[in-house]
Amino acid sequence: MMVDVIVVGGGSAGCVAAAAFAKAGASVLILEAGHAFALSAPTGSWPSELTDARRMPIGPGSRYIDPITAHTTRNHHFVTTRGRVLGGSGAVNGGYFVRAPLSDFDSWPQDRWDRATVARHYAGIENDLDFGARDHHGSDGPVPVTRAVTAPLPQAFLRAAVASGYEYVEDLNAPDARDGIGAVPSNVVHGRRISMAQAYLRPVADTVSVRGRSRVARLIVRDERVVGVTGRDDHGDFTAYADRVVLAAGAVRTPNLLMHSGIGDAAQLRQIGLPTVQHLPGVGLGVADHPEIVVTYQPVTGPSAPDAGTPLQAVLEIGPLEIRPYTSSFDRMIPGLPPMLPTVGVAHMTPEARGVVTVVSDDPFSAPAVDHDYAATEADREALRTGVRVAMDILSSPMLAAAVAEVFPPEMSRAEMSLGGSLHTMGSARMGADDDPLAVLDSVGRVRGMAGLSVVDASMFPSPVSRGPHATVVMAAHRACAAQIAEI
Repeated sequence: MMVDVIVVGGGSAGCVAAAAFAKAGASVLILEAGHAFALSAPTGSWPSELTDARRMPIGPGSRYIDPITAHTTRNHHFVTTRGRVLGGSGAVNGGYFVRAPLSDFDSWPQDRWDRATVARHYAGIENDLDFGARDHHGSDGPVPVTRAVTAPLPQAFLRAAVASGYEYVEDLNAPDARDGIGAVPSNVVHGRRISMAQAYLRPVADTVSVRGRSRVARLIVRDERVVGVTGRDDHGDFTAYADRVVLAAGAVRTPNLLMHSGIGDAAQLRQIGLPTVQHLPGVGLGVADHPEIVVTYQPVTGPSAPDAGTPLQAVLEIGPLEIRPYTSSFDRMIPGLPPMLPTVGVAHMTPEARGVVTVVSDDPFSAPAVDHDYAATEADREALRTGVRVAMDILSSPMLAAAVAEVFPPEMSRAEMSLGGSLHTMGSARMGADDDPLAVLDSVGRVRGMAGLSVVDASMFPSPVSRGPHATVVMAAHRACAAQIAEI
């Protein structure tokens, strides 16, 4: 098979990339490791667990996830659950679609990612159904954005936070949004999660081919040019060729694929027995996430069923912290989990800690090792302690007495701190300047030293963003593909 563009990964970034190249006149093939669905079929015929915004199908036994064990601290690990289905993590997550502050991009290459350009591309991807008429928002982009705080706990938490002196923020996606509490912008309409497969691929269904359950093993390289991929599907091994290959397999699987294709640190590749095609020592380094610890509480009347809305309807932003009053207990939102008490999450959105993704086997289908050390620095630990105190103070407010019977503080010593991640992996194959020895990509996502190959997912982030990355992944893929297409 020969096409103009192969997109490896049908998640949010992959859907954006496929649509962009298809609209530019290219023949496009998406190779998605998970299940795919007919793009021409009505969205109502898609599995309800992928569209019901009250549920996140990421629990044990889900057929829509890629579970990989990640070490979070010296003594703890957790299973990261990335979406493995057409639409990717954006098809199974909570619908959070919050923009990063424009100041986050000051450390990105300014020839392509200055504040004005980033703001323009954020607006270009959205159809904001609340504020679309405002100058800094969009009203004709593919992604619908709404806000609603309708569930009892987040409503009460919002009121208590405001009573405690925190500012109410009308629009968390405004470019000048300040710290405070507000409704979470979500890619949810009438209780339905709108994945990027629905938003971006359905309009180009006639010009994009999608092959599900197709795992890519390696890139085919000839004379420092990528000309195709090899992989395996339900029928056996396959080979596909293209003029251009775009990687959008996510910030764990993309560096894994690069390294298994001989693109990475030469010394590390030799240890695994992999040949080196291009020495790029930054592949897999600088991995960031938003470490999260939870404050558990006993509700007065027992956990309530989720409201017809998103699992996270309001957040409190305080400097480096995001306080997350979840709509209900996670067992009510994630099928397959045992009964548990509801929680408020405390996430550190600007951590110092950085992790690494490494290959551990010459088997290209094996999972890589993911190592974080979330509690490595005292600054990170103190930020989380501060966030826990804020969450406990609000939960203990008289305004929440009718809902919260007792609050249980988490263990906060470094040795016992039980941290999870926010599933916001970023920066594992980052963009950077020509003189940056650890930059894997140029300023529009092209892999250094390799013609015909680019990366458009969260791997490319030069520095982590201080909000959940979904909206930024879509914006960055939109921006990177526009620049790549303009230079073809």
